[in-house]
Amino acid sequence: MDLGIQGKKALVCGASAGLGFACAQALVQAGAHVVIVARTEGPLREAAERLNAIGPGRAEGVAADVTTDEGRARIFTQHPDFDIVVTNAGGPPPGDFRQWNRDTWHAAIDANMLAPIELIKATVDGMMARGWGRIVNITSSAVKSPVDGLGLSTGARSGLTGFVSGLARTTVAKGVTINNILPGTFDTARLAGNFVAQAQREGKSVEDVKAARLAKHPAHRFGQPSELGHTCAFLCSAHAGYINGQNLLLDGGSFTGVF
Repeated sequence: MDLGIQGKKALVCGASAGLGFACAQALVQAGAHVVIVARTEGPLREAAERLNAIGPGRAEGVAADVTTDEGRARIFTQHPDFDIVVTNAGGPPPGDFRQWNRDTWHAAIDANMLAPIELIKATVDGMMARGWGRIVNITSSAVKSPVDGLGLSTGARSGLTGFVSGLARTTVAKGVTINNILPGTFDTARLAGNFVAQAQREGKSVEDVKAARLAKHPAHRFGQPSELGHTCAFLCSAHAGYINGQNLLLDGGSFTGVF
């Protein structure tokens, strides 16, 4: 399917690996010019090279910390306008809320709520003025199905979800949609690291921890990053102009509710 975004300019955050890279890859495959952002220069450069080998679109990297004013300024000084914005950041670590102080909460909110809002603020008016735009926030399935111990992530991302829900109703008439993707367990390096940490805590092997998680999963497998990437690309496409203000859960059926 031609997604109708050939030549569109996209910003994808956290794109040197994992789900962010998968989103960037799908957009490059659709012919977009993708600016990928991450904090570390080396992996970012390697990711851009891999994307440019795919085509037909192209990619370039900007090393920046989007949680800071300086980092965001570095992006928008080089690239003031975008047609597509995909916000994405790794979640804060799990833990006991009794151990979290004000600084802990501020760090989570900066990364998973305020940084996406600042990126939206910097781009949405230009999109509306041009009459077309797509914004997709990669959040978490925990927004819909909270998990004990993930309060930092759930709290910050729920704030973003509420903000987006109101804003999206004000932009769609000008051709700009804003949606969220809520990933469950995907086969990424981050998930593998979580298994290692859990195995160490529980005195089990990584294989046993992984097998126990798979046994509980209705699909008996984890999601592939490419599945989320192509979903993201469709939400960014010319065909998705009537999908707006939605929270799309990608968890293989793990959520047991009806709505």
